Amino acid sequence: MPDLLEFTGEWSLYIEEVYREFQNTFLRSRIRFRGLPVRPRFTPEYDGKEFGFWHLTSEGEKEEERTPDLLRCARIRWIAHMIIHHDNEHLSCWEERRRNDTEIVIWNEREDYVVVLAARRDYWLLKTAYVVNRSGKRRQLRNSRERSRRD
Repeated sequence: MPDLLEFTGEWSLYIEEVYREFQNTFLRSRIRFRGLPVRPRFTPEYDGKEFGFWHLTSEGEKEEERTPDLLRCARIRWIAHMIIHHDNEHLSCWEERRRNDTEIVIWNEREDYVVVLAARRDYWLLKTAYVVNRSGKRRQLRNSRERSRRD
């Protein structure tokens, strides 16, 4: 896994550094998964940055009440790495059906980190990425992975 992007002690400088990583990876490099581009959600924009960026770097149930999450920010480099190397032996990658959507879950169980992509007609939406910090969520991921292997 790439190095963590450590918090520098000054939030405004740090979030700009995290955003530069996001821009380089998802807005400029044109990362692909299974032959299609991976794109973040762009709207609604906040503070000059895409919705997808804020979602990847904050936590909370309600979007308008999310708070910055230093664990997510520090791992911003991991997202592209896991997408590119989804078939690595240290990562689990499987498909899930949710309502009418197809989602791809990429899980680094050792690092307790998950990336979720949602299928769209001609691209993959970078839906979310987060640190797994509850045993119930780990159990849910293991069960989902096992179900996908049986199907």
